[in-house]
Formats: sequence, structure tokens, C-alpha cells
Amino acid sequence: MRAATALAAAGSGALRAATASGGWNDVPAILARIKAPVFPDRDFDIQKYGAKPGADSSQAIADAIAACSRAGGGRVVIPSGAFSTAAIRLLSNVNLHVTAGATLRFVQDPSRYLPLVHSRFEGVELMNYSPFIYAENAENIAITGEGTLDGNADNEHWWPWKGAKEYGWKPGQPKDDARALLFQMGQSDVPLAERSFGEGHYLRPDFIQPRACRNVLIEGVTIVRSPMWEIAPFDCTNVIVRGVKINSHGPNNDGCDPDSCRDVLIEDCTFDTGDDCIAIKSGRDRDGRRLAKPTENVIIRNCVMKAGHGGVTIGSEMSGDVRNVYVENCRLSSPDLKYALRFKTNAMRGGTIENVNFRNIEVGEVSDAVLAIDFNYETGAAGPERPVVRNIDISGLTARKTNYALYLRGFANAPIRDVRLDRCSISGVARDNVVEHVEGLVLNQVSITK
Repeated sequence: MRAATALAAAGSGALRAATASGGWNDVPAILARIKAPVFPDRDFDIQKYGAKPGADSSQAIADAIAACSRAGGGRVVIPSGAFSTAAIRLLSNVNLHVTAGATLRFVQDPSRYLPLVHSRFEGVELMNYSPFIYAENAENIAITGEGTLDGNADNEHWWPWKGAKEYGWKPGQPKDDARALLFQMGQSDVPLAERSFGEGHYLRPDFIQPRACRNVLIEGVTIVRSPMWEIAPFDCTNVIVRGVKINSHGPNNDGCDPDSCRDVLIEDCTFDTGDDCIAIKSGRDRDGRRLAKPTENVIIRNCVMKAGHGGVTIGSEMSGDVRNVYVENCRLSSPDLKYALRFKTNAMRGGTIENVNFRNIEVGEVSDAVLAIDFNYETGAAGPERPVVRNIDISGLTARKTNYALYLRGFANAPIRDVRLDRCSISGVARDNVVEHVEGLVLNQVSITK
């Protein structure tokens, strides 16, 4: 099997024209805007506020954060040892620093994640349990250090709410039946104040979520055993996720999901997850279009993706649009990684994904496809919207083992447009490409072999 390069002569000029206008040339200007927050040289050791290893240190951590913020900012230091805590709320100018040898272990009692806060669950706004680490309308915040954040979720706590037996759920136990109710509220424009969930509704909170924040840094920490999405900034500007190691295999355990965010840098991270490693999002269906805040100007580089549903994914909750994404120098490989590069949408999502650029991507083994753009995700064509996916540029990609090289399925009345692959080599391919309703597919010096 070989994908001929007959399109090269006709396509290479279009490829050069597209890449010469914008594309990677825009990256320096984006990087110039993305700057890590700077904190005063002051430390607030939680032990001075009453924290003790092995004991519930929730109040001590809250007191240290409050004192740090009142003083004008600095570091709240988690020293070596294991400290138990409930929900943590970051305030402006506070760097929560988890030192090497330190573990923050989050309590398993859902009532300790009250009161409800403004969040998103799978792309729909609601009032829900607090994420384990939360911030709202804050500036200059960080979570740093070489220590561990342990969500303490397992098949007896949080994960069974998914309602799946593989995650510990048993017939008669509670599960997230409220999910459908929330989605209906989003479709019906129910006011946020009336979307009150929390106790009795079983919608898991994310691990880390800054909401409506500016200047966010998450660096160096290891994250394990998350109840839901791990790093999920929502409606934030100037976000850096750097050198983070994620190893969490519960349900919906996405690694990093920037959601309606602007100017985002994700670099030097390792993802080993129970769902997508990175998933770029902007809200679900009508609720995402109501907020109408795209995720834009995202740079992902020098990351390693191991197990997961998708390595770099856009969607499926992308109804507020995603644009200007740049992914380079990443390595993706695992027999438990389904897709390397994945776009998922449908006729309920609508929205536009455009100007997405990949270069120097090394794919070892994936089980399903190297590149998947699928408009038939979940509800497929059943819906009133017509998603737009256009201007996808991939260069210098290599892959060694996959079921499909390309799995591209648009709609007849909404084709995928302008997908360009340049200088790519994909081997160990088990099945022929699937290409349905695609306009402007260009393969330039592309080899696809068994």
C-alpha cells in the first residue's frame, strides 16, 4: 500500500502559499505575549500555620494562602512529607510550591469540595463541586515544584460516578445521571444560577481549574489519580503548563484541556492518561456558542504522549471555535494510545477549527489512526449545525505502526477543507485510508506503506 505523491505537483504550490502566509511565522509574536508570572521573594511555609504531615491541613493551607495574598504575594510552600487537604482556592499573586518529596493528598469526601463554584462540566457551565485546586478572577497564580498532587481517586471514590463497571460502579450505586440534565439546561439557556449541582448529582470535579484568570503557571509537578480532567483552565489568558508529569488512568482523565483560553504554552510535559493527553476545547453545543469564547493561539512543543484516547486532540467540545494551534517536536507512542492527532466534532457541536499546524511529530505505535478528523463523533449528523474544519498543515511527521494513516470523515454538506501533509512517512499501516467528504487534500512527498 502506498499513497502516491501525484498530487505533489499540483499541491506543492498551494502548500508553499499557505505556509508562507501566517502559519509558523505567527509563533514568535504569540510567544512574546506569553510570560510566566513573577512573585515576590517571600515564603509562607504551611507548617507555620499548623499543617502537619499525615493530618488534615486544609485550614493551614487556606490560612497560608490568605496571608501570602495579603502581603502582596509570594510562595506558599508545601514542605517534604504527605499532607492531606480538601479543596484549595488560589488567590492573586500566590505560587503554591510543592517541594520535592512533598505530596498533597486530597480527601475523598465530596462534601469537602463545597461550596459550589462556577465551573464547566464537559463544556457546559454550571455550579458544581469545587475543582481540587481552583481560582477565579485571579492574576499571577502558579502551582510549581517537583512534588506530587495526588487526587486520591480510585474505584471506590469519584471514579464509580462514571457509571462504568470497569471503574468500580455497581448496579444500584449512584452515577452521573445529571449529565443529561445539565446538557439539556445548556441547550435551553437555563440561567447559570439555576444550574446548581453538587451533592446528589454525581458530576465529578476537575483536578486543577483556574477560571477567568490571567497569568497562570503550572510547572514541574506530578499529578496522579484525578477524578476527572487534570489541568483544565477555563476562560484564561496567558497560561503556561511546563514540565508537568501526569499519570492518571481514571475515566475522563484528560491531561491538559485549555477551554476557551487565549495564549497558551504547553511544553516539556509527559502524559500517560485514561483519556486524551491534550484536548483543546471551547464549550459544548449551544452553551459553547452562547459564551462564544474560542481557544486560540496555543503552542504545544517537546511533549511526550503515552497511553490515552488521543495524543493531541481538538474537541469534541469546541463549539466556541478553536484556531491558531501550533504543535512541534512531540513524541507519541503506546499500544494504549488510540490516535496521534485527532479532531472530533458533530452536527450538534458546530463551531470552527482552523489554522492548526503540526511539524516534526514522531509517532511510534497507535492503535487506530495517525490523523483522524471525524464529524461523526457521538451523535454524528443528527443536529442542526455544520462544523467547519479547515487549513490543517502537517509536515515532517513519521509513524511506525497504526491501523489507519488517515481517517477523514466530513459531511457532504460540510466537507473538511484544506488538509495538507508534506514530507511525511507512515509505515506499518494495516488498512487503507478513509477519506469521505474532503476538499483540498494535498499529499506532498508523503509515503504510506504496510
